[in-house]
Amino acid sequence: MKVSVKIKRFDPNKEKKSYWEQFEAEVEPTDRVLDALLYIKGYIDGSLTLRYSCAHGVCGSDALVINGRNRLACKVLVKDVGKKITVEPLRNLPVVKDLVVDMTGFFDRYKKVMPFLVNNDPVPPKERNQSPEDREKFDDTTKCILCAACSTSCPSYWANDEYVGPATVVAAHRFIFDSRDQAAGERLKVMNETGGVWRCRTVLNCLEACPRDINIPKAIAEVKGALLRGKK
Repeated sequence: MKVSVKIKRFDPNKEKKSYWEQFEAEVEPTDRVLDALLYIKGYIDGSLTLRYSCAHGVCGSDALVINGRNRLACKVLVKDVGKKITVEPLRNLPVVKDLVVDMTGFFDRYKKVMPFLVNNDPVPPKERNQSPEDREKFDDTTKCILCAACSTSCPSYWANDEYVGPATVVAAHRFIFDSRDQAAGERLKVMNETGGVWRCRTVLNCLEACPRDINIPKAIAEVKGALLRGKK
């Protein structure tokens, strides 16, 4: 089938502002939007710039705005979006070229919550044991692939440069509720700052945008609850 793909393009080295360009791609209904983009790059315009890696919904590198919604291009089937497709880069991140955005600011906010296990006890001879019940407390938030789809769909993230965003709260949750970790208090301090979890306005865009179906509002609510309870 032939599909019309309208792409928002921008090359800061050549242009002063972005513009839309339309292409026709030959694809199968069960192909992904990523396949359509690669068809365009391979057969029509090799200068089209996009980011992708695994193409199986694991790396998160091809998150884009597809028909107005934040989604992974490698997971969205052509038959599910129709014969007219619009593709733009993620919003509120600087555009490097065409569909590639600069993720530096996103990762700078992510690093604020120390997204790694902190445990100063002597290293055990094997693993640090954890019960299935304790693991279940943060199992959902281990699924984050750092695609930035949730944060860049969030109006609070667009409006406030200080707000760490949903993805960072998810990362904080993953370690705050890990029984093996010893730095929950430091992460909660970050969550309690001006740009922390209280900036969330429960718009719920993040819930729809997450390609891993993480219950982000639930994670945010649990972090807020931990702050109110004075968890350390």
